[in-house]
Amino acid sequence: MKIGLLRPKYKTHLITPPLGLGYVSSYLKSRGWQTKIVDGLNLGLDNDELVRRVSDCDIVGITCLSAFYLEVADLSRKLKKNNKIVVLGGVHPSILPEQSLKDSQADYVVVGEGEITFDELLVSLEKGEKPELPGIYYLGQKNFRPRELLPELDALPFPDWEGMDPRNYQKAPHGALIKNFPVAPVVTTRGCPYACKFCASPSFWGQRLRARSPKKVVEEIEYLVRDFGVREIHFEDDNLTLRREHVRAICNLILEKNIKISWATPNGIRADQVDAEILALMKKAGCYYVVFGIESGNQVILENINKKETLSDIEKAVKLAHGLGMLTQGFFIFGLPGETEATIKNSIEFAKKIPLDRAQFLILDLLPGSALWQEHKEEYAPDYRKESYHEPTWVPSSVSAEILKKWQPIAFRSFFFRPGPLFSLVRFFRFSQLRHIFNRLRDFHVFNG
Repeated sequence: MKIGLLRPKYKTHLITPPLGLGYVSSYLKSRGWQTKIVDGLNLGLDNDELVRRVSDCDIVGITCLSAFYLEVADLSRKLKKNNKIVVLGGVHPSILPEQSLKDSQADYVVVGEGEITFDELLVSLEKGEKPELPGIYYLGQKNFRPRELLPELDALPFPDWEGMDPRNYQKAPHGALIKNFPVAPVVTTRGCPYACKFCASPSFWGQRLRARSPKKVVEEIEYLVRDFGVREIHFEDDNLTLRREHVRAICNLILEKNIKISWATPNGIRADQVDAEILALMKKAGCYYVVFGIESGNQVILENINKKETLSDIEKAVKLAHGLGMLTQGFFIFGLPGETEATIKNSIEFAKKIPLDRAQFLILDLLPGSALWQEHKEEYAPDYRKESYHEPTWVPSSVSAEILKKWQPIAFRSFFFRPGPLFSLVRFFRFSQLRHIFNRLRDFHVFNG
């Protein structure tokens, strides 16, 4: 059997190799299956073309997040018309498997971690057996059994980098304007022990943190540099620095092996989990850009979302990184519980007060699986057609959707129309990225909000 692994095209500012598909592909190959990855997002392929690209495949797996759920459902229905067995995976169908199968007409959902489950599903299907397997959900099933998380991440091969060559990706990385291309994402851990209420990670990973060995991580970096000419690494962990000895060992191995690479943490790290010593070591090992998940400049709102972090922690960490000459960025979310026009202003002023080079101001999107979604999912009807950049799903009673949408472009203008932040963007600007940068400015209504 031949397996196609797909990601559909959808509206987004980020076009990076799909690591989840990469891990599934490489694991299936290690088990003797023939696979191919077709990334419709990077290649700009519509769903009809994706169906044609996998006409030689027997089974098709589709990765699915809430951001492109409708595109996945449409792609799956078209594949079913072409008599393909369709398997969905990812956070959204893992949280809502029954609804996902009904909407998409797919055959199965791989719930949770996908590598071993997908392999066992293929074995079962090849034998003509009904896949009564842990981690597999199908309509009409009587007793679903979750699959235990893989205890040893080093048992997995590197992602299928040949199937998603970073040299062939559009210049729309996490972080937008970066130092070097080609760039490749790497994960060193899975999961996070914290339980921030806006995040779906606790539901998907079970608030467990598992780490690859630093040796394997650095071997993957060496492989990417040697075989694909990668010049920058983006660590996409939920939080790279949660285990101090883990990140220290990675940095020391990069230095010992004299790997010439720039790297960043664009998915965000916790401010309370770094100090001067670890940041200095990161900088020495090639880290030039750190992003902090700040969320709000109001302490009460941080407490409302179970952030377990203080504004003092955040200010201290940003100042330390800035003092070391690292590029700093903060993520902020408008519309969290307790938000008012005054607390939005708190966030903007806090972003400008601390030495951030960049800031991202997003409007809360209630992600299926998050604690806030669990609390409020009966209060609104999900609309997957909306653009989560500036269209709220649920709004707390303390603020209005109109206020959130009004202040988002104001926040961007207020922050970036200053000499320091403008320079931080201009210094990394490339004309080859002009289209992607223009799209970001347009979608956030920076010039006409």
